[in-house]
Amino acid sequence: MAEIKSTMDLVMERAARMGKASSEELQQEEARKEGMRLAADYLAGKLASLAAELETKDPALQMIIRQGMIEGLMRNLSLPRDEIQKQRGDRAADGLVELSGGAGDIAAICQEMGHILGQYNQHRDQLRTQLEEQVRMQYEQLMGQQGAMPPGDMKLEATLQQKFQEEWARIENELSGQYNQALEQHKTVLKQRLGV
Repeated sequence: MAEIKSTMDLVMERAARMGKASSEELQQEEARKEGMRLAADYLAGKLASLAAELETKDPALQMIIRQGMIEGLMRNLSLPRDEIQKQRGDRAADGLVELSGGAGDIAAICQEMGHILGQYNQHRDQLRTQLEEQVRMQYEQLMGQQGAMPPGDMKLEATLQQKFQEEWARIENELSGQYNQALEQHKTVLKQRLGV
């Protein structure tokens, strides 16, 4: 039976390797981290162009910095919970297309990912609305049977009901899992095409 290493063993091995890291390896790690910082600045709107910024860097480190940029951008390709996350994801996709030199296959993959994310938001909103209506109707029916119906102008807020919250958590988790799986497949192809 294969031995499973503990987290502590893995941390200790990594620390030992880092202690033995050459100056070149340390320089490469710093370059990768710089790429990630530049990607964060790009996503925050502090940089207009990643490619232009990359050209200003030491040619010997440009590939490693580019890999750090791609890694930083890929982390922002996720299911958005709000409009700000959606905008960051769109900007990340734009950055990946820019770093690929405008390659048509990368642009097509990013466009398909944008389509998936748009479908996710639509599907999520539709399911939430349906569940709200279903729970509201169930509670109104139950209250009507008990003779405790609220006045006609009073509306029952379904989202405050525990049943709604429990069911919505289950549905949202399931939906997110399905869409995350599709998103991860596209991200894997992107990584292969971008050489990361």
